[in-house]
Amino acid sequence: MKPVVQEEISGCAIASAAAIAGISYAKAKRVANSIGVYANDSALWSETDAIRRLLDQLGIQVDNKTIPFSGWHALPNCALLSIKWHLEKNKPYWHWVVFVREDGQESVLDSKKTLKTNIRKDFGRMKPKWFIEVNI
Repeated sequence: MKPVVQEEISGCAIASAAAIAGISYAKAKRVANSIGVYANDSALWSETDAIRRLLDQLGIQVDNKTIPFSGWHALPNCALLSIKWHLEKNKPYWHWVVFVREDGQESVLDSKKTLKTNIRKDFGRMKPKWFIEVNI
């Protein structure tokens, strides 16, 4: 799986879905927009319904529940992670990233444009709150 860089400041969910589906950001954005999902909609980083609908539209199945993060070892081979979780006016917000375990290697695909590399292995710096298992 390869990282996809977000082309909009608030496009982490679209970029994460694109990475999982193996498509470009532009294609994922077109699909998202066609089902009423837009990068500037705060529901994309404060709720899980929109990204679930987008992934479903892309033919990707995800688990119906969110699971509290208990450690990197406990993650499935592919998962959407909520990092940078915080409250604003009593509403939760986070940044979406993709955890992937391939060929015995673990990494996080982070779509943030300003990173030196979008493949992260600095697990101690990331503080996931919970995850959604992705069935690939």
